[in-house]
Amino acid sequence: MTTNTILLLLLSLVIAGGLSYFQYFFKAKNKSNVVVFLAFLRFLAIFALLVLLINPIMTKNSLEITKTPLAIAVDNSSSISVLKSDKKVEELYQKIISNPALKEKFEIQSYQFDADFKPSDKFDFKGKQTNLDEVARNLKSINKNLIFPTVIITDGNQTTGNDYVYRFDPVNKVYPLVVGDTTTFLDLKINQLNVNKYAFHKNKFPVEVFLQYSGDKNANADFTISQGNTIVAKEKVSFSASKKTATLNLLLPADKVGLQIFKASILSGSKEKNSYNNTKNFAVEVIDQKSTIAIVSSINHPDIAALKRSIEVNAQRKVLLVKPNDISQLQEASVLVLYQPTAAFKAIFDNNKLAGTNTFIITGNNTDFNFLNQQQNSLVFKMSGQREDYLSEFQSQVNLFAIENIGFENFPPLQNLFGTITTNGNVSVLLSSKIRNVATNAPLLAFAENQGKRTAFLLGENSWKWRLQSHIDNQSFEKYDVFIDKIIQYLASTTSRKSLVVTHESFYNSGEAIVINAQYFNKNYEFDEKARLTITVTNAETKQAKNYDLLKGNNSFSANLDGLAAGKYNFSVKELNSNTIYSSHFEILDFDIEKQFVNPDVVKLKQLALQTNGKAFFEDQADDMIQQLLENKEYKSIEKNVSTKTPLVDWVWLLILIATLLTTEWFVRKFNGLL
Repeated sequence: MTTNTILLLLLSLVIAGGLSYFQYFFKAKNKSNVVVFLAFLRFLAIFALLVLLINPIMTKNSLEITKTPLAIAVDNSSSISVLKSDKKVEELYQKIISNPALKEKFEIQSYQFDADFKPSDKFDFKGKQTNLDEVARNLKSINKNLIFPTVIITDGNQTTGNDYVYRFDPVNKVYPLVVGDTTTFLDLKINQLNVNKYAFHKNKFPVEVFLQYSGDKNANADFTISQGNTIVAKEKVSFSASKKTATLNLLLPADKVGLQIFKASILSGSKEKNSYNNTKNFAVEVIDQKSTIAIVSSINHPDIAALKRSIEVNAQRKVLLVKPNDISQLQEASVLVLYQPTAAFKAIFDNNKLAGTNTFIITGNNTDFNFLNQQQNSLVFKMSGQREDYLSEFQSQVNLFAIENIGFENFPPLQNLFGTITTNGNVSVLLSSKIRNVATNAPLLAFAENQGKRTAFLLGENSWKWRLQSHIDNQSFEKYDVFIDKIIQYLASTTSRKSLVVTHESFYNSGEAIVINAQYFNKNYEFDEKARLTITVTNAETKQAKNYDLLKGNNSFSANLDGLAAGKYNFSVKELNSNTIYSSHFEILDFDIEKQFVNPDVVKLKQLALQTNGKAFFEDQADDMIQQLLENKEYKSIEKNVSTKTPLVDWVWLLILIATLLTTEWFVRKFNGLL
């Protein structure tokens, strides 16, 4: 307390004593023991009130001991059970947390991890994935700015996430406690299989397979890919003590349209400890998407050749070059590319009003814009006879289809007649035009949709220069050709815009996240945040159905269907207000990634220990690990002097004391007839 506070307290004593004396002894004739007692009560009450008014700060010092955290992270994935180490993990965990010396030196923190990371002291070893990266990320956050050791009881076999070896803070030592049988067994394994999710009908699609061998002897094996009872590919592979891996590249025929399920297998004559990792199922959806694109032009121009080459890069596209007077060749066309239309195109426009084929209109110096105004109303042209060069500006907010900016701003200008171009109705502008870097706010590449019919407009000639510039920038035509292919893909699709759009995969692997996303649009095709969406999922074999609500996120609704068993499922998404329904199906392939291992990953766990200056221990070395933790002098408890300052006004019991003193004084005076 300060000097002023002490002086005020002394003054309070004098005031309290003076007032008590004045009331009970000054001019008083009776100075009995009752009067003395009443004066004492009054003195205490007045003094306590004055002390509350002064409100001195009371300081309390106490010693606090802060222990170093010791993080114990236990692998809760099913691979622990597969390696028959679940009981051993429980035993090791109990041995560490019950050690009295460790409890005295450290603040023990207990966690479990599989795909996620959370505090826990109970484990069921049923996790579908292993993510040691989550352990590193979360411990950095929980024990921020602290120096602490980490013990990880695990087999080290990670199935998802970033490589954990370099994710832990190198300042904090990690002590992996390796569980599982480290004896090398003969084991053949399909380590990884890469295949596209989609293939085109009557084409061949590539399959890349990575095989792995554990063993010390020479081994021969047969690798096969089968569909049902039919073997569609077969190769012989050999391994040895020096050759532990093999890579196969195969081409499979896409003979049937729809979801095709395949089974990859590797077999040898030797008996293996784990045969589950000898097979892997995979699926490919075969799409029949062949389309014919007709380029109609009455003139010769380099744009036509460049456009034809870009379109035919996709093997599913066939390009026809047609004159405006040859309407008979257009019957099989999925998309009409009308290059610089003039009055000679009238028959084509008239015929297409009935056929309803989507069109790609490209204008230029030879275009008859008055004729074009008569044939469509999405764009209104008011053009002069003067030619002008137009640069492009990418509009990233357009989301008709996924497209990236491939450097449009650096492309050479397109040439078109000078004038005013305005949009009318439902038109999306992907590229707007600039004249000598001055924005015109007019479209250069635009897309219109009217009553289910789609039209694209490229307003300028010499786009062949764009393709060459893209090759100069990227040493490849690929980016530009993909850009053209996406325009054609958008136009080749005849599906009109739906109010309920559902996104899902045709197949999933067991253990993967199964998420169904949906969007519901009102009559103006605006995302409806008030929609009520539910999904019914039915097992095609057992007919057992489950219902879920789709939860709203950012511009979409989603349902998480994790936990479904392998098999075929039918599902329907329903919007309850409008009764709009979308129905489809998917398949969950039987694949448990946690069953792929026969040994712990000792090499990686030792790398992790080395990177953090820790040390890896095996399950029979738990005592050595505990001893090393106890002997490490880096981890010391910190003793702190904690000073707590409390204002006296916060002492509730002092108010109670004042009330008690005054109440007692009143009753004593009342009892003795002094009131």
